Amino acid sequence: MTGAEIPESHPRFESLRTRHRLEEGVDRGITSRAGLIAHGRGEAFDYLLGERTIESAAAAERAAAAYLLRADHPVLSVNGNVAALAPGEMVELAEATGAALEVNLFDRTDERLERIAAHLREHGATEVLGLEAGARLPGLDHDRAKVDADGIGRADVVLVPLEDGDRAAALAEMGVVELVVDLNPLSRSARAATVPIVDNLVRAVPAMTHYARELADATEAELDDIVESFDAEEALADAERAIRRSETER
Repeated sequence: MTGAEIPESHPRFESLRTRHRLEEGVDRGITSRAGLIAHGRGEAFDYLLGERTIESAAAAERAAAAYLLRADHPVLSVNGNVAALAPGEMVELAEATGAALEVNLFDRTDERLERIAAHLREHGATEVLGLEAGARLPGLDHDRAKVDADGIGRADVVLVPLEDGDRAAALAEMGVVELVVDLNPLSRSARAATVPIVDNLVRAVPAMTHYARELADATEAELDDIVESFDAEEALADAERAIRRSETER
């Protein structure tokens, strides 16, 4: 059964459609096969969360939007899974916040970079950074260290969707504000984040765009208040409580 053939009445419709998007991403050379494993890990946490956006995640998405809006040089990082799952949504978030889009990969090849950039352009992106890696993040010995000097290399706020612990730690060491989408509240990336968003990427990105548009006319003081009132530790604790409650109920 292909993604197009899954009936919307199927109880696992959204989950199956997401899996097919990743399969198509692998077929197109956008997503790595390792990305399928990473997705399965996250999907397990989403199942325990009830495949819904919990209240603390919604608050994190609103805080993330506020951070992006008040940033001097915000960047949205895109890997193979993100490109397969939410290309148009990432473009819309970039437009709503004035952020740049940058491709950043662990399994980095020129061919994959070009394919992901082309995929984003097909979904409306006018500029995609990351094809030229003129800077490096300190403390990393693999290709995730390679960043665009005009993108992540000078960013003050970076959205890091999906689990990426070592790069999250490196950016935190640099003092960069990190907005991390990760369904595992115990992961290194979520715990290194300024704003950990414990939600499914396909729900989190549109939610951030919604809040960014809602806050488009907010004053600097209003954005500051949203940012300062967000409690990252409490958000992670709330997500863990939600998961543990689900474990005892199933």
